[in-house]
Amino acid sequence: MKNLIYSILFVLGIFMVLPVSAQDNLSPDRKQAVDSLALEKVRDLSKYITIIGSKGTPWSEANRVIDRAEELFMQGSEIGVSSLLRPKIAYYGVRQYFERLMRLNYNKVEIEWYKIDYVSDLQRQPDGTFVGVITVFQKFKGYDKEGRLIYQDTTKKDITVYVKRKETQIGGRLIGFWDVLLGDIRVKETSK
Repeated sequence: MKNLIYSILFVLGIFMVLPVSAQDNLSPDRKQAVDSLALEKVRDLSKYITIIGSKGTPWSEANRVIDRAEELFMQGSEIGVSSLLRPKIAYYGVRQYFERLMRLNYNKVEIEWYKIDYVSDLQRQPDGTFVGVITVFQKFKGYDKEGRLIYQDTTKKDITVYVKRKETQIGGRLIGFWDVLLGDIRVKETSK
């Protein structure tokens, strides 16, 4: 709950600290704030995946968390799923991915993300949007009823990050700000 409050305060701080400039560019200070927000959103996604994938999470809570997780993404984004048991990578819409994660056929699931880093700096696109890539490593473990580990893998994933200029009205004033949304999550490699 404390992290949620900090995240809300951070986003509100971005509204007030980062007014959109006429030249539509990210200054070094703004870029640093946007980078921090992007990494924070990826960390939030990691927490949401752990909660949704946990067999101990009640169905209603998992669905509430899915709704929250969906808000992190651009419309139409896809998430890749890989397995050591099949060579093909499957891609699913965000909600479909989370619903499949809830229904995995294991008695217990552990999912951990680590080494969360930018691999490509934010690049400005012709429409004024900035696009970058954050790489994460995901360790997945699935256990049976007896608590035996029956499947595990480590997957390197690239998450596309979009930084878009937006406006909102606060107290009758139009405030410009930079918003961060996640895009496709592409599987780069899967290993034992």
